[in-house]
Amino acid sequence: MPSSRPTETTDAVRALAWQDGVLRLLDQRQLPGTQAYLECTDGATVAQAIRDMVVRGAPAIGIAAAYGIALSAARIGRTDDWTAALEADFQRLEGARPTAVNLSWALRMMRERLQRLGPDQDVPARLLEAAKGIHESDLEANLTMGRLGMELIRKHQKQKQNLMTHCNAGALATGGYGTALGVIRAAHAAGLVDQVFIDETRPWLQGSRLTAWELQQDNIAARISVDSAAGHLMKTEQITWVIVGADRIAANGDVVNKIGTYGLSILAMHHGLRFMVVAPSSTIDMALENGDEVEIEERPASELLTLGAQSLDTGVPVFNPVFDVTPADLIDVIVTEKGIVERPDARKMADLMSSRHLH
Repeated sequence: MPSSRPTETTDAVRALAWQDGVLRLLDQRQLPGTQAYLECTDGATVAQAIRDMVVRGAPAIGIAAAYGIALSAARIGRTDDWTAALEADFQRLEGARPTAVNLSWALRMMRERLQRLGPDQDVPARLLEAAKGIHESDLEANLTMGRLGMELIRKHQKQKQNLMTHCNAGALATGGYGTALGVIRAAHAAGLVDQVFIDETRPWLQGSRLTAWELQQDNIAARISVDSAAGHLMKTEQITWVIVGADRIAANGDVVNKIGTYGLSILAMHHGLRFMVVAPSSTIDMALENGDEVEIEERPASELLTLGAQSLDTGVPVFNPVFDVTPADLIDVIVTEKGIVERPDARKMADLMSSRHLH
């Protein structure tokens, strides 16, 4: 499990933890009412947990998948062909959610580690080390992004201000601390946050169920509103920044994130707010030329047609896309652990990923 941090930089929440040979996942479907954990002992269970939204958020999905491979290797114990023995688990995990690139990135890291291992090495132990390394690196990246984003907010306005966020890009969506919420946590610690406005984020309510719960754990003042109130709030509440995470970023700087992000970026531009995307470099897919090429996941109609025990089904067909694409020209800044890209475009993204662009 990742090492502890000082209280001023540590969130009180962890979405997943390795404990006594088991991956424990905080079941995010049951929050905020119940804090229950699902214990996973093999890759198939992890894949199902990803599909069922027990664990969600691009970085957390990738970390969970890496642990899934380590779990499956531990169950196999010994074989003459580790690549063949684990292939079904790699395929099963990679197919669990199609949009978040961190999933395929983490599994690629695990494949590469597997290929470098010799026949005399303890493969399960080495794969577990690799998974823990991915987990620890994500937490370190989030702490770095939190600092960079906070400094950017302070650069533009040194007093307390109102921020807006969408969905959940916090500790629950990552290895700890969070991407968008990591910046908000760091800004709060620096005395820069008056209030955080949270979109409820239909239909899974990640904003009202998860982000609000996280901020409450850390005593950060927040208010929840329906998604359709965002424009009104931007007009009336002196919000300075919209800060969101990302599930995939294309080579030209287009951002794939939770449905509703695109609309927020247009509203932010109209009202003169700055728009910040916070994501680790593992979220950047340089093989994806632009956001229009990405496969947008669609989930079941039942997610929109159920309100508590009441069915809202009138027979009208449902369209339930989970993500949308925000064009790069609507984004003021992308914050990664490698540095900051202001007004992103293809050249700036290439410079960032080649490490020539370090802020």
